[in-house]
Amino acid sequence: MTEHVGTGFERGTDGPKVVLAGVDGSESSLRAAAYAAGLARRQGALLALVYVQPVMAAGASLGAPVSDTTEEIAQGLVAEIRAAAERLKGIFEVRWEFHTFRGDPYAGLADAADELKADAVVVGASEQAGHRIVGSVAVRLVKAGRWPVTVVP
Repeated sequence: MTEHVGTGFERGTDGPKVVLAGVDGSESSLRAAAYAAGLARRQGALLALVYVQPVMAAGASLGAPVSDTTEEIAQGLVAEIRAAAERLKGIFEVRWEFHTFRGDPYAGLADAADELKADAVVVGASEQAGHRIVGSVAVRLVKAGRWPVTVVP
């Protein structure tokens, strides 16, 4: 007679069930989404595409018009990301969802990964200057040590 001990699911042992990809419209984030889609397809996992919409700090804008413009840009980017997601869906035949969170990119992706119970997080390498000093979103996600993180160039 075989005794089964600890038959409950353990995160990371059965392959990913939810692969989260952070997307922001940059070329590296779209490559990350394509990589994550392939991973999700091979693992039979759900692909969760997450866009973190930045929130302007109070006093950072000069008034309502700047805020309105920022919202317009964000909405345009959301539409662009949704269109890219539709193209990915057709190419990879993968189950996927699109989510929008608000906040700074690291906190938004960390919240998304926790809320969606992500088993793996895929992000594009930073294309912004100055991240050698501040630390990129990818580095901060890795240092958090809560999920396997893949950084796609």
